[in-house]
Amino acid sequence: MLEKFEFLIALARERHFRRAAEACGVTQPTLSAGIRALEETLGAALVNRGSRYVGLTPEGERVLDWARRMTGDAHAMRQEIDVLKRGVAGVIRLACIPTALPIAARLCTTLAERHAGVSFSIQSASSKAIASMIADFQVDGGLTYLESEPAPGMAATPIYAEAYRLVTATDGLFFGRSEVRWAELSELPLCLFTSDMQNRRIVDQMLLDHAGGPAVVSTETNSSLVMAALVSSGRWASIMPPVLIDAIALGSNVRRLPIVDPVMTHSVGLLVSDREPMTPLVRALGVAARELGQQLQG
Repeated sequence: MLEKFEFLIALARERHFRRAAEACGVTQPTLSAGIRALEETLGAALVNRGSRYVGLTPEGERVLDWARRMTGDAHAMRQEIDVLKRGVAGVIRLACIPTALPIAARLCTTLAERHAGVSFSIQSASSKAIASMIADFQVDGGLTYLESEPAPGMAATPIYAEAYRLVTATDGLFFGRSEVRWAELSELPLCLFTSDMQNRRIVDQMLLDHAGGPAVVSTETNSSLVMAALVSSGRWASIMPPVLIDAIALGSNVRRLPIVDPVMTHSVGLLVSDREPMTPLVRALGVAARELGQQLQG
């Protein structure tokens, strides 16, 4: 039954029978047969079928909720048994917004020092994707923006406040200044993150609200290393958070100017599934996140 629940979770996530089968490591006929068997067992159609996947029925949506709970409980049980045998060990799967990747490194370093049997899988993702990945048990947790109360079924641990700096190597641009205002940035040729990233949406909104118009984006990238190289060349400026600036190789000629009027920050932290029993790996992740947050905010 658990395998069939995993088929349904994968189908809801991938929205495509073939991709769902590949994600589960089975053939498409096997996945389709498993979902049909689940429908027969429950006596209800779970999938709206046409020439291609359309979506889940109302009954399918409710079963999906239960499937996530039950597969999560089974995963937690297996981890608990493993901990009794060999201590906290296994792979912690972490998704992270690009600007918080340096914090992910610090978090994993802390965990590795405490639990020698723990290894890590870290991937960069947008804030929207991270929430979905946690809900579908693709990752154990995510470092992401915590702009409001966490969604139902999620628990949040604030770690640090993301602030913003103008970084530029352009000769003469704001020379001798110790800070700049948002209103002064609307005409600059900027290199920013791609529009699917929350950091980009934050910057766009700040410029729209306080500089009278959207950013003038001449280059966009999802790579902080590419951004660092472009800024260091002297042809582009960018708006980046200090935690990222301190972690990447910006040229010695690059200036980092706080952006004021207003000074804006956004809370970034750990998001995990709020369920009991919590897996030992997620518990360890949460403890490390709280301690790191106290260090950074203290």
